[in-house]
Amino acid sequence: MADAKSLLKQIYTSHLKENPELFVGVELEFPIVNLSGQATDTSVTKALLAFLSQSEHMEIEKYDLDGNIIQIHHKLTDDCILFEVSYNLIEFAFGKANSIPEVDQRFQSYLKICQDFLGQYNHAIQGKGIHPQWQINDNSPVKTARYQMLMAFLNLSTSGAHPNLHVYPQYGSFICGNQVQLDVPRQELIASLNLFNLIEPAKAYLFANSTFDGEDWDTAIARDIFWENSMHGLLPENIGLFPETFKTKEDFWEYLSQSAMFSVERDGNYFFFPPLSVADFLKTEQITVLDTDGQKHIIIPEEADLKQHRSYHYQDLTKRGTIEFRSVCAQPLDQTFTPTAFHLGLFVNLEALKSFVQKSDFLKAYPMTAKDRRRYFSRKQLSPKDQEAIHNFARELVAIAKEGLQKRGFGEEAYLQNLI
Repeated sequence: MADAKSLLKQIYTSHLKENPELFVGVELEFPIVNLSGQATDTSVTKALLAFLSQSEHMEIEKYDLDGNIIQIHHKLTDDCILFEVSYNLIEFAFGKANSIPEVDQRFQSYLKICQDFLGQYNHAIQGKGIHPQWQINDNSPVKTARYQMLMAFLNLSTSGAHPNLHVYPQYGSFICGNQVQLDVPRQELIASLNLFNLIEPAKAYLFANSTFDGEDWDTAIARDIFWENSMHGLLPENIGLFPETFKTKEDFWEYLSQSAMFSVERDGNYFFFPPLSVADFLKTEQITVLDTDGQKHIIIPEEADLKQHRSYHYQDLTKRGTIEFRSVCAQPLDQTFTPTAFHLGLFVNLEALKSFVQKSDFLKAYPMTAKDRRRYFSRKQLSPKDQEAIHNFARELVAIAKEGLQKRGFGEEAYLQNLI
């Protein structure tokens, strides 16, 4: 069997190009909220997708095990609307587009239809990073084999073997993110990963929107704790920010080889197991795995199992030849595309970003790991000194992003206006 680094290179670089055409890929997750303050009525949310499926050019892509529609697809735009982990969250996954206004126009159209329908039942989509009724909702996973497996895997944290993990394995059913994927040129992969990893404190400052009322956590981005202190974060190389900058491509592949494998598929059935690094997984002769009924099975690792691999880095290289930026909370509805514009503007102005980061005194003034720096500036209250430092750092980044967007000529800099 080939070694982990070689296989990961093969899987993750097959779609990287030297000079790809730049498309914008946006994924938006939102809570569907019962405006009476009661639990979200999942019969209403299921009816919403059934209603949307009747729209022109929509086709049904997936059903759950009970026959409910859980994913629909627009045949002309390649947009998908689906439930994300639970029936309380809706995701809009847009087909690739040339510009942000193109995606925004489609989103506003979908949103109006959804809000009009949900309003009849006193429900609404809201721009929040955590579902406000998380504590009383039915947080069961969407009834598909994969989601049920995922929830069963995360529930391993309740076994008592991992006392440092949080006690909310169902967190995926109530946290929401705002993500963008951008086509990355092969030669700019490492620089892009490094630079965006270093500017995470500014993103924490600008886009924090997931304060959690269930714990006294001093952070406005509880999503980080949910991800990092769960089974997904049991191997630190699997989640969050990179601890250091990568000096070479080989450094990156070595790091990725230490990210986690925790599931396999055999004949359409999903099985899970306590996480192993990719390198250790491929070296193991056989593994005891569990199905969602708790029954044990023995599997022999195969190279093809790496098709199931997905790390959870906040700057994540995907198998599609894109970098997915996934550290941002769902935003207020009128600011939905502000993070998209911020990432895109910096991405197309990478040389200016690189020059700024090299000259900036901000990172030297806060000599921490990237993770600690992000957590530090996501605190609920900052000192005047810290506030001024992060404000100035973020302001320069917004200016660089604006310059990049202006060069594109689509008027996308307007989406940064609320930051400016």
